Amino acid sequence: MKMVDHLVDDKGETRMLRELAAPALPLQAATGEVVFNRPVNDRYRHLALAAAPSALAALPGQFFQLLCPGQGEGSHILRRPMSVYRVSRADARVEFLYKVRGAGTVGLASLEPGGRLDIFGPLGRGFRLEREWPHIVLLARGVGLATLAPLAEAAVAQGTSVSAILSAERPELIMSADYLREVGAEVTIVTDSDGSSAPERVEELMRGLVLGRGTAMLATCGSNRLLALVQRLGREFGIVAQVALEEHMACGIGMCYCCVRPFKAGDLVEIRRVCHDGPVFDAQEVMSW
Repeated sequence: MKMVDHLVDDKGETRMLRELAAPALPLQAATGEVVFNRPVNDRYRHLALAAAPSALAALPGQFFQLLCPGQGEGSHILRRPMSVYRVSRADARVEFLYKVRGAGTVGLASLEPGGRLDIFGPLGRGFRLEREWPHIVLLARGVGLATLAPLAEAAVAQGTSVSAILSAERPELIMSADYLREVGAEVTIVTDSDGSSAPERVEELMRGLVLGRGTAMLATCGSNRLLALVQRLGREFGIVAQVALEEHMACGIGMCYCCVRPFKAGDLVEIRRVCHDGPVFDAQEVMSW
């Protein structure tokens, strides 16, 4: 396997993707004041911070390393990576959607309005979004929408129409539908409980959108099943397909090589760092782990 610290395809297109999605300002640690930290449902919470200008420069697909309360106690020694859910520049606010499932997020859930949180970023490389694209389709399950929501808002703001397919185990676990509709996306909800999230049903929905709307890009996050669908349709219709990957991270800046994965590069297999070379990648280059 070949070790690399950058992505370049034969046409230079991936290099362009990375340059377009590079951070607008130098990353840095900053402290934000908690505006609210409230439950969305019985699994997820929504955190909003009054943030510094450096944090407000975050682009769709980027993330922050959060210094959660209790760090340094027991096995909780590292910052927690968290994708950006929303940036409200008018309110000088950055927002996160998270699931409480470990020491770090338990500490995060304890924060009250007026409390302070140290955040480091914005980090990573985000989504490629071209102004001439007439329509894009977003496909995600559960908290994966936290990563795709900013992409929807940015796309609509530039005149690109957005269709979002949101999947969850049951209707009460669907998140971001109101937010996406508010910014102008067309939302379709599918769930396990009524069978509408079955793979064949979701593929039927995707095909209808691609064939009927002049779709230029597909994007997904999190689920390997959804990634495989986006890869297949991207190849079949010759359109851009992107994925935001989730990996355990330690440093968040590419120094520790904790978050490496294999990727296709022509006939080669390259090892790339999700935090540094991504977390957004060309879906066709992603290999199963």
